[in-house]
Parts: sequence; C-alpha cells; structure tokens
Amino acid sequence: MASKPKLSWRRIVEPEDAARVRDIVVSTGFFNEEEVEIAVELVTENLARGAEKSGYHFVFAETDGRTVGYSCFGPIAGTQESFDLFWIVVHDEFRGKGIGRAIMDESERLIPGMGGHRVYVETSSRDQYEPTRAFYLACGYSIDAIIKDFYAPGDGKVILVKVV
Repeated sequence: MASKPKLSWRRIVEPEDAARVRDIVVSTGFFNEEEVEIAVELVTENLARGAEKSGYHFVFAETDGRTVGYSCFGPIAGTQESFDLFWIVVHDEFRGKGIGRAIMDESERLIPGMGGHRVYVETSSRDQYEPTRAFYLACGYSIDAIIKDFYAPGDGKVILVKVV
C-alpha cells in the first residue's frame, strides 16, 4: 500500500462540494449517471436544508487543499440508533492509500455522538463490487441480508451492518 497522505477533515458542506463530489464519484468508474446525480443531490439537499433537517451528514477528506474523498451518512427515519452510510468514495487517483479506511474510521467516530450505534451499508452483489464488499468486511461489517435481483435482474442488494 502506498503511504497515506496527511489528511484533514471537514464536515461543513460548501457550494463547491457538488462539483467535487461529482468528480470523485465519476473518477471511480463504478457509478452510472443516475447514481452520480443521486450523490450530488445529497450535497444540494444538505446545502438547502442543513444536515439536521436533510439527514445527510458529510465528512470530507482533504490533502494539500484538495478534497480526495468523502462519506455521507445519516439517521434512518423511524429507528432508534440506526444510521445509513449512504456513500463512502475516494477519488481514483488516491485509492489504495488507506484513505477509505480513514474516512470510515472518522465517520464511525462521529456517529455515536449523533445517537447512532448501528451502521448499515448497502452495495451491489455484482462481481464488480467484490472489492467494495471486501472493504466493508475488512472494516468490521458483516453481511446481514442479500436481496436478489434488487437493482436489476442478476444485481442484488447486499446489506451489511456494524455496531459502533
């Protein structure tokens, strides 16, 4: 693994983050245009309504003045202590340097202070997402459910959970 750059953390969403998030998500090559728009929409929703009202909280990882990755998470409505991790993405240029794990650690450090103790993530069952599932498992998540053909025929939803 290449050495991890020195990271700083930012939680306040800035108007420029819509373009930054778009760039980060597109760089991975994993997401279709609709998914990219959803990632950007969470930023704009946070900007319009704030983190508490929108339910979308962010952690941005920055190095040398550049946003290189982020997570978006929030409480699951109608539950006690359950949070969704909606997105965790590292720009393709910075993958393999431990940044994703650092973002996960920072997100999980913050969630209990917001009342969360169970974090749920979902991802695709497609082979392309095997490294994503391996990442979550390495971070201590366990597979809680698999819903076949959820996203499309042959593309199920894998739900993972971790107690933090």
